[in-house]
Amino acid sequence: MTDLAWIDTALTAARPQAIGALLRYFRDLDTAEEAFQNACLRALKAWPQNGPPRDAAAWLIMVGRNVAIDDLRRGKKQQPLPEDDRAISDLGDAESELADRLDGSHYRDDILRLLFVCCHPELPPTQQIALALRIVSGLTVPQIARAFLVSNAAMEQRITRAKAKVGRAGVPFETPGAVERSERLGAVAAMIYLVFNEGYSAAGDTAGVRAPLCEEAIRLARLLLRLFPAEPEIMGLTALMLLQHARGAARFDAQGEIVLLEDQDRGKWDPKLIAEGLALIDKAMRHRRTGVYQIQAAIAALHARAPRFADTDWTQIDLLYGSLEILQPSPVVTLNRAVAVSKVRGPETALAMIAPLEDRLGNYFHYFGAKGALLLQLGRAPEARTAFDRAIALARTPAEASHIRMHLDRLTREQAVS
Repeated sequence: MTDLAWIDTALTAARPQAIGALLRYFRDLDTAEEAFQNACLRALKAWPQNGPPRDAAAWLIMVGRNVAIDDLRRGKKQQPLPEDDRAISDLGDAESELADRLDGSHYRDDILRLLFVCCHPELPPTQQIALALRIVSGLTVPQIARAFLVSNAAMEQRITRAKAKVGRAGVPFETPGAVERSERLGAVAAMIYLVFNEGYSAAGDTAGVRAPLCEEAIRLARLLLRLFPAEPEIMGLTALMLLQHARGAARFDAQGEIVLLEDQDRGKWDPKLIAEGLALIDKAMRHRRTGVYQIQAAIAALHARAPRFADTDWTQIDLLYGSLEILQPSPVVTLNRAVAVSKVRGPETALAMIAPLEDRLGNYFHYFGAKGALLLQLGRAPEARTAFDRAIALARTPAEASHIRMHLDRLTREQAVS
């Protein structure tokens, strides 16, 4: 780490706490963000001379708050000032009495509120993710735009619209009660998993650009886990993302083509991420409060624990998907369960299971890919070709299309030989 790299690390780590507190204070996202940026500029000048403050977040909150108040005064804006608005010098003692008196008990609620604001129900998922990456994670607009494959102007407009909608919604700033906290945690967890899936679903040329979204989602989940260390669903969410991300290096070949789980080189799986994920899901299960993230993480854990694909405990995976169907009924869950059923009870049983899903999954690439694969196992080549043709028409990425093309080429070769 370079001489000043520790400052960047400290600013990144303190960002959610600082912006959350500034948002509570000013009740405006733009003002809170600008106050934090100004405080960061002061930190870059002060910290190399005075050394790191004992509490970086407290320092940034107080400096950002006072700089913003000075700006409001200079602009003669009629806004209420704090009860105690004594200024502190940006080059002064980082351990000032005022910073020491900052109420640290607010931190948890500030961060939760900040995350909740970003996943406000009036915002579409794409705006939720963009706002969280900008406000909570501190990614620049060009970074976010590059990850979403849109122009800087389009992403700037998306974030601006999200902020405006939050402002119009009149989001409350009081400390959430127990029931509301539970509801907010669920919304925040869903938003974090959306961020992860934006990165995880990337393929081909976009995989490298969007992979950092997976890492950012895991960082946010770890942050949430520090705030709520006894919440088994947050443990499950974090474990699920760790175990999925651990397979990242093996999911595509050198040409960017999809490598199926059964063909992946498990030596490329990240053992540290797997160990962390397994420890978390084991800890979560001991709480005996099962949730959807825990079940999905338990399924991922069974894959991670199998030394070879042939060693996978498909019977247990079938049972876990059955539990998931009860907690979160979905045709996609049933489709995933059918894959496990095909390993345990054969492709014919699995095919019968997914047949009723076609009406609801008629535009879903993975449905026709799975259907084609099952038909292929049963030797029903013409029907398999029809399913694969439908799948390739629904492919969202070149990698998905290429994977289906491989099956179609195989059918063509077999037909030529016969």
